Amino acid sequence: MILVTGATGNIGSALLRELYAQGAGPLRALTRDVSRAAFPAGVEAVEGDLAVPESLEPALAGARSLFLPSRVGPDAEIIAAARLAGVEHVVLVSSITVLTHPHLGPAAENQAVERLLKDSGMDWTVLRPTQFASNALMWAASIRSGDTVRAPFADTGLPTIHPGDIASVARVALTEPGHRGRTYALTGPEPVSARQQVAAIGTAIEREVPFAGIGRQEARAWMAEVFGAEAADAVLDVTGGDVNDELLAVRDSVRHLTGRPARPFRQWAADHADAFRRAGAHPHL
Repeated sequence: MILVTGATGNIGSALLRELYAQGAGPLRALTRDVSRAAFPAGVEAVEGDLAVPESLEPALAGARSLFLPSRVGPDAEIIAAARLAGVEHVVLVSSITVLTHPHLGPAAENQAVERLLKDSGMDWTVLRPTQFASNALMWAASIRSGDTVRAPFADTGLPTIHPGDIASVARVALTEPGHRGRTYALTGPEPVSARQQVAAIGTAIEREVPFAGIGRQEARAWMAEVFGAEAADAVLDVTGGDVNDELLAVRDSVRHLTGRPARPFRQWAADHADAFRRAGAHPHL
């Protein structure tokens, strides 16, 4: 039994589809609301919330492998509950900032979760992805309304990763031998700046999207409202104020682990074009 938590998220939903297509299983999906979730036929949907570890007991019962995104709930309690339930192997999604920016608060928290898992007695695989392509969804409302997208560090390019590639690596780690006790840094195939991301979205929706670079303080003001001050500072430090060679490095781990190259940002934009289209708009046939 493989239990996928975060099963309706960007990574978890793609992981479930890959596992199902491969015939892996049995499969179980954790969701906060079973009535609103749609999973492939044969996937067992179980209601529970990572933020409430005591709610996880039905989902963990009988599970031998667990896919777990870090820092969604109280990780120490979640990991303890998994071990108590008899889980043998956990694939954890951490962050590349554990490697590149260990001095920042969120990176230190991820590193602490990694250590908890490694000390738990269960087998483990740790995935450390870089910036998610899906972070671009923060611009969706502006793009749909025709407003100018404003972003800091407009021309700093990071090797942004398609969440589907993280899912593919997780599928390999969960179903193939040789990945227990391993840590993988994951990136996309090339650096892509905010300006280039917006241009790629414009290509996907077949209209020009206006873009303007802004300063750190202006960006921090709205990011702090959305994510909190600490998270805003960490993101801004990573993406512009404290960029280093480790963060900028393009890694070939997705191709090495899955057998196919990592997908570029323009592929993610094409896959999710509908999220950025104006209501009633349709692509040219």
